[in-house]
Amino acid sequence: MSGPFFAAFARVPDLLAAHLLLAASALALGLVISLPLAIWSARRPLVARVALGFASLVQTIPSLALLALFYPLLLSLSTLIGGGIPALGFLPSLLALTLYALLPILRNGVTGLIGLDPAVIEAADGVGMTAWQKLRLVEAPLVAPVLMAGIRTAAVWTIGAATLSTTVGQPSLGDMIFAGLQTQNWALVLAGCLSAAALALAVDALLGVIEHGIAVRKRLRVWIAGGVLALGVIAALAPMWPRGGETVVVGAKGFSEQYILARLVGHRLEQAGYRVEYREGLGSVVAFNATAGGDVDVYVDYSGTIWTNEMKRSDVPPRAAIIAGVSAWATKQHGVRLLGSLGFENSYAFAMRGADATRRSVTSIADLTAIAPRLKLATDIEFLERPEWTAVRKAYGLRFASAQPYQPTFMYRALASGTADVIPAFSSDGRIAADKLTVLTDPKGAIPGYDAILLLAPRRAQDARFAAALQPLIGKVPVEAMREANYMVDRDTDKASPEEAARWLEKKLGL
Repeated sequence: MSGPFFAAFARVPDLLAAHLLLAASALALGLVISLPLAIWSARRPLVARVALGFASLVQTIPSLALLALFYPLLLSLSTLIGGGIPALGFLPSLLALTLYALLPILRNGVTGLIGLDPAVIEAADGVGMTAWQKLRLVEAPLVAPVLMAGIRTAAVWTIGAATLSTTVGQPSLGDMIFAGLQTQNWALVLAGCLSAAALALAVDALLGVIEHGIAVRKRLRVWIAGGVLALGVIAALAPMWPRGGETVVVGAKGFSEQYILARLVGHRLEQAGYRVEYREGLGSVVAFNATAGGDVDVYVDYSGTIWTNEMKRSDVPPRAAIIAGVSAWATKQHGVRLLGSLGFENSYAFAMRGADATRRSVTSIADLTAIAPRLKLATDIEFLERPEWTAVRKAYGLRFASAQPYQPTFMYRALASGTADVIPAFSSDGRIAADKLTVLTDPKGAIPGYDAILLLAPRRAQDARFAAALQPLIGKVPVEAMREANYMVDRDTDKASPEEAARWLEKKLGL
């Protein structure tokens, strides 16, 4: 196995443990809810219709959407009772996955109970069994094999869907898959996929042994397989045991520059004696709120993103004024401290293939207005829903033939392949020069400044030791160096990992 695969699989143990704990917790909670509900439903047809209908409805909701929906729900509930309910991380992931586990367990349980031979039930009644005795001694043993089939299905579904918990700040094997897709590190994607598949197959096999043991009345098999599952969950708790050093969480959004900067920040904190964990692949709103809520201790954001998304500002003052405004607002409204700017800007910059821009005589966004109806726009996942797009569209009257969102890496691919004609590129991205793209000017100033800024959670805002560890990064990163580091990760050949790019950047900056 080559170096990249060794490096990728080195990340598996901790993420596998977190993945298993999440899936096991969701399955256990699903059982606690489903089993009594199945018994009630088997005796009350109306309850069965409502319960099965609700569980079936949940299955029609995409798992990613269900995870995302729990964020505003939990946030609103926390606000209503005065705080204390985490809206990100484990809790929303647990609740969403529990709902996904309900249907197969509930359906198989109800089907098994309703399908029992009436003569068996009559015989139990005839010998004077109570309802509890009948359930425990007759119905449960007969239904168990059918119920176990539903539990096996729920387990596999839950383990698969748990990879998406990355998007709401919960560590899982999805961290590797999302990061690998963005950076086109296929070793990372493969390691994440294989690990998730192996976990699902192993759990399904052990549950299958339990199912067969119940069917043939071999209790030893049931206890052995159950014991192995229990030991696996206990082993997964190992990363949660106390370790030396204070643990801090570094957040990152879902593109290459963020992965690199997270490692840059993490290395500084490790040198200061902290133990670092990473929460990667977060959306812009999720990342900021995770920091404001204390789920993330520090992350890099961009001044224009906070200005437009969080502060809802549509005016475009100078970059320094935006930074000052963001700093004052973040501290006053959320207790979040803006430690400073890293020294470079990563702004949205509309770009076209160089030859295409020359042929069409396009040098500015204004030049697109007349020809946009014949052009296809490709964007990152967030852009079409961001205020910046509304501002640009309003300022220039843009109406493209189509607008399709992509993961950032694939957005550039779409432009290079001719699938798209225009993209909102990132000004610190090394692929702009490498792909010979023409960046269009913004004569109406519709796009605000996007200085990279370091944000500290409220509990770290006055932590002098924590701030001192990160202070050497402030004003230290020139855009040219950031472009080189980004391109090391994004290029097609001789790719570097974000970890390697961060080490290179540190050496380049003398850190």
